[in-house]
Amino acid sequence: METLEEIKARIEKGVPGAKITIVPNSSPANQPSLLLDHEHAAAVAKFLRDDPALRLDYCSNATGVDWLDRTVKRTVKVKKVVEGEEKEVDETTEESFPGYLEAVYHLYSMAHKHGPVVIRMRTANRTEGARLPSLTPVYRSAEFQEREIFDLYGVHFDGHPDLRRILMWDEFVDFPMRKDYREPDDYEYEPTPHDDVLEKAKQHHTERPQLDGAENITARQDGQDEALNR
Repeated sequence: METLEEIKARIEKGVPGAKITIVPNSSPANQPSLLLDHEHAAAVAKFLRDDPALRLDYCSNATGVDWLDRTVKRTVKVKKVVEGEEKEVDETTEESFPGYLEAVYHLYSMAHKHGPVVIRMRTANRTEGARLPSLTPVYRSAEFQEREIFDLYGVHFDGHPDLRRILMWDEFVDFPMRKDYREPDDYEYEPTPHDDVLEKAKQHHTERPQLDGAENITARQDGQDEALNR
């Protein structure tokens, strides 16, 4: 299979106007990916699927990633006048970056037996801008997995044929896979609370008394049952 740089060049030639960035990955997996712009994402996916040399015809999985707002501190050398003398001193600067959400797709070729090629899309932010184009019209296998990303991360996929919750119930509020998600304190819907859940549930319900009369109920003997039935 071609290198990611060669695949990027092939896409840019085949899909004019597409904006593609190679995102490095320093983890042990060492799987760099292609960041796609929203406008051309579907066209790029179709090109990757149909190009004779690539034939990336199978999307094995799609998953969400949550990146929180972050502040990066950098120490730089600056020249300042200290006690009438110019000196080089360390100065710390801070730069803030807004958070965003991503959808990441792993593509393989069943025809050529190669892959994966990892592509990703990034939302404008984590609030009203959490929208991405759906790749389900190109890769049918992405349908349920994009629904999972919508359900658990809150990403709206424009053009998805059936975008609705798939794991959580319709009335559920919030998105459980976001990094700033806090689980509810009220577990009254838990039918068999135990361990930590039980301790939280106790805060919302009156504890049952140890002696409530039920302990005095005993099973009837067979002879008693016959006597009652006469």
